[in-house]
Amino acid sequence: MKNIYLLGATGSIGTQTLDVIRTHAAEFCLRSFSSGYNITLTRKIIQEFKPAYVSVARETDAMQLRQEFPGIAFGFGENGLEEAATYPGDGVHKDLLITAVMGSVGLLPTLKAIGMKRDIAIANKETLVTAGHLVMEKAKQAGVAILPVDSEHSAIYQCLQGEDPSAVKKLIITASGGSFRDLGRRQLEGVSVEQALSHPNWSMGSKITVDSATMMNKGLEVIEAHWLFGLPYEKIETVLHKQSVIHSMVEFHDTSVMAQLGTPDMRIPIQLAMGWPDRLPMNSASILDLAKIGTLDFKEMDFDRYPALKLAYLAGAEGGTLPTVLNAANEEAVNLFLNRTIPFLSIEDIVENALGQHKTIKNPTLEEILAVDEETRRQVNMRYKK
Repeated sequence: MKNIYLLGATGSIGTQTLDVIRTHAAEFCLRSFSSGYNITLTRKIIQEFKPAYVSVARETDAMQLRQEFPGIAFGFGENGLEEAATYPGDGVHKDLLITAVMGSVGLLPTLKAIGMKRDIAIANKETLVTAGHLVMEKAKQAGVAILPVDSEHSAIYQCLQGEDPSAVKKLIITASGGSFRDLGRRQLEGVSVEQALSHPNWSMGSKITVDSATMMNKGLEVIEAHWLFGLPYEKIETVLHKQSVIHSMVEFHDTSVMAQLGTPDMRIPIQLAMGWPDRLPMNSASILDLAKIGTLDFKEMDFDRYPALKLAYLAGAEGGTLPTVLNAANEEAVNLFLNRTIPFLSIEDIVENALGQHKTIKNPTLEEILAVDEETRRQVNMRYKK
């Protein structure tokens, strides 16, 4: 059995993680979790899984829940998030932190859990995007495993098992194209929030669905892949693949290409990371029927159509604090769009402007990263918020 520490239990990845725990109750125990403002769902999770520790966003909610569930420890805010990630184990079973929160708030809890030599199943792209050099270095020093949860990185991880890393020619990350994949640039003027949130293949949270529509999500995945697998950006390729059946591929020097295929069901990579190195059965998932699918389509990535992806490549190659700016500006811009403050196409403009105004700090400390993150968000909101 493994003790699961789950950050972001009420989100899309979090609820699907709970489904895996529910299905494999003999293998996993929910030791602690964090949630935000969805207290109704938080209560249901507590009642079903009976964790030892729970963190919520507001102090008032924590106080109320403490009265309702006197046998459970509660926290709130950023401190509560860190406490949920580092709550002591039971001294018997192995501990696994699953970071399913959205945004850079996952960074500090992840680093503190690594300091406790706790393995990490990472679904929070922003942690590696903003501070990949720190996270991977500390994980190496602590002997901690960083297990990818994203379907693309999970696919690459599986394809590389037993292979010589020096034989890898390139990684090929697939992209569905998002909600507007069949529209040209001019057709994107005036698209609504509702249209952006209508993804053709995946059921995801609002922020990541918008990122998929701009292709920034794929850009963040490219940066994440750089840190997870140690390859330079010129060896990380992206390709459009509408069906989301091939989740990613690895090409080797002998021209062989290995791919991982599966239905678009996030529980599959979540469960793989949770159970690794074992593969647990998943009877509730749809079976991949290639004959029924018939055709798999691929298309070369167009950086003019998806400038956000190009910005991510440029920021990743520059390194230092520039990916931090990329992520922070994008998070704030997406929030502005979801709040109907800016139009869809302004997301890319905001990110590009933030990158252009920043003077990169090479090999930044954690304190410098946090300061750049905060200042970037402040400038974006000062300029664009009504």
